[in-house]
Amino acid sequence: QVQLAESGGGSVQAGGSLRLSCAASGSVYSMNCMGWFRQVPGKEREGVAAISSTGRTTYYADSVKGRFTISRNNAVGTLWLQMNSLEPQDTAMYSCAARKTGCAQFDALVAGRYDSWGQGTQVTVSS
Repeated sequence: QVQLAESGGGSVQAGGSLRLSCAASGSVYSMNCMGWFRQVPGKEREGVAAISSTGRTTYYADSVKGRFTISRNNAVGTLWLQMNSLEPQDTAMYSCAARKTGCAQFDALVAGRYDSWGQGTQVTVSS
């Protein structure tokens, strides 16, 4: 019983930054691996970043490595995605997700492995 709610999306020019937040409620301590995913119309949902239960291990898609940073604070049940040097191809609806199992290299960015999802927040990057 975990509910997730994203916020922080919006419109930004290329090269700008946004910080997305994901607030968790309910059985917060049942969350282990958490991640951010994005989707555009006509395309499959893709994994952007994921983070281990302790926050000590992170996973990133090659397309965002060096630009995005995922973090979490379990005490307050919040997950963040800091997005810097945004590009038009980053435009998408971003959703946060959580699961009871831990992250692993082979499935940390696989959407089907996650149990709980937020409603999504739109990010639009203009050139």
